[in-house]
Amino acid sequence: MSTQLKKVAILTSGGDSPGMNACIRALVRSGIYYSLEMWGVVRGYDGLIQGDYQPMDLRSVSNIINRGGTILKSARSEEFRTEAGMDKAYHQLKQRGIEALVVIGGDGSFRGAFHFSNRYDIKVIGLPGTIDNDLNGTDFTIGYDTATNTVVDCIDKIRDTADAHNRLFFIEVMGRDAGYIALHAGIAAGCEDILIPETKTSIDDLVDNLKKGRSRNKTSGLVIVAEGDEEGGAYEIARKVQAQFDGYEMKVTILGHIQRGGSPSCFDRVLASRLGVAAIEGLLEGKNRMMAGLINNQVVFTPLTQAAKNSSSLDHDLFRISKILSI
Repeated sequence: MSTQLKKVAILTSGGDSPGMNACIRALVRSGIYYSLEMWGVVRGYDGLIQGDYQPMDLRSVSNIINRGGTILKSARSEEFRTEAGMDKAYHQLKQRGIEALVVIGGDGSFRGAFHFSNRYDIKVIGLPGTIDNDLNGTDFTIGYDTATNTVVDCIDKIRDTADAHNRLFFIEVMGRDAGYIALHAGIAAGCEDILIPETKTSIDDLVDNLKKGRSRNKTSGLVIVAEGDEEGGAYEIARKVQAQFDGYEMKVTILGHIQRGGSPSCFDRVLASRLGVAAIEGLLEGKNRMMAGLINNQVVFTPLTQAAKNSSSLDHDLFRISKILSI
């Protein structure tokens, strides 16, 4: 491994996800293990510009592996999209002698990191921190497993009420551009239908499925809707279904930001730890403008431009399975 690298900064950007703190911990501890000076940037790219930096030692990451959110905070920065904003950020890094940056975030965060590193002599490694699981170059993103388990737990509770009152619930989950949470949680919770951005939604087909279920004496039902569904979300879909079918009393539940919070699952803690160590070792090996991910349980590095294309392939066989099991 190269010994030229001396100082590395870490930031979290975009929406928070469970496991970001476990990732910060792994980065700081592995950096110190390899005799690097580690810095944390508070409030993402905005903090990078404003000079909101703090030195990170072993004590600063004690007892955070089990915490949701991010101790470094996160924020969106319009100023960082400009050349002037990037110039300020570069100046702040150079003032402190920082040579490399690890960005924990999603596709937008990676695009910013790529342009920044391409413009200045700062090495960058990205780590996939998003609940949406919508990045190329990794089978799982940090936070996705926890978010999906949170959704399943919520749906299980809603099912009790649906069954007690003969109700049909439309449950909206996060996934503006990707239906991973909806699809996996929908199968795990036994939902009657799953509506996601990757497949065309037919209200007529949905109503037909609900009528068939009613004819088989189903007294309640659950339909899970990804927020990016083309029909306009759970409220709009419920309105359209209500106009064609009055077999159930209908209710809508928007799970919202509850999906981002909470203590990370064991899987997310281990994933974050593996990728955090991989990022430091990758930097020491000279890697730059890459994302560390996990494919077939092996750590791999993917160019940031490829990872941020936001076209990770959904397993459509799971969608077929959901249709079979929902009868």
